[in-house]
Amino acid sequence: MSRADDLERIGEALRRAADVLARFTPGEIAYRVKSKGDPVTEADEAVDAALRSTLPLPGEGWLSEETADDPSRLDCARTWIVDPLDGTKEFVRGIPEWCVSVGLVEGDQPVAGGILVPSRGLTILGSLDTGVTVNGEPARVRELDGLDGITVLASRSEVKRGRWERFSSAPFAIEPLGSVAYKMGLVAAGLADATWTLVPKNEWDVAGGTALVRAAGGAVWRPDGEPLKFNQPKTLLPGLLATPAGLEQPVRDYLA
Repeated sequence: MSRADDLERIGEALRRAADVLARFTPGEIAYRVKSKGDPVTEADEAVDAALRSTLPLPGEGWLSEETADDPSRLDCARTWIVDPLDGTKEFVRGIPEWCVSVGLVEGDQPVAGGILVPSRGLTILGSLDTGVTVNGEPARVRELDGLDGITVLASRSEVKRGRWERFSSAPFAIEPLGSVAYKMGLVAAGLADATWTLVPKNEWDVAGGTALVRAAGGAVWRPDGEPLKFNQPKTLLPGLLATPAGLEQPVRDYLA
């Protein structure tokens, strides 16, 4: 199985997801609330089924927000980690800041990924071996080496809860947006400067984005300095930062 084959499979999965999503109207869809208070819709579950029918081959693991976890994935050399609809809260409100996120993990590291952003007509694909494309055209993170004047994409809910007040005097601007995968996709595509979240996120929220940002020449790391590993028994990560490589040290220094 070549990396080109992996990317073709991701592309096909995202095309099928787009076909599924075309049946639904954001802002006009019923939802129910899961045990932890997050909404889930028929669209989440239908996209999950489309991805699962396309991506994993026999012997490959599967981890999805909308599928009961199967611990056998921990024994797989390759595992697909997906969020069928990252930003469901925005989706049900009709806010166009949501996406489909796919990540392929080998061992404990994301090596390829894809993010579909229907509201902007974007398909972002890439791998560590091939780099990143946006709608078929090569893309890279922005060339930046300092914090002055940049814009950091922040979680709308984190901003609302006051978690970004500590940055009120920062040398950078803050733009609240929904969906961490969407924000990471924009950074990987060279359409945004940087993003980070300092609250826990699940692996499925960020696996695809991690692969893409790194493939596009960027850096992704945990705020606590511990190694970033995926396909773990406990899927919750203590936040994540994603920037062009030239911003990694300035951001680390600023947050220290």
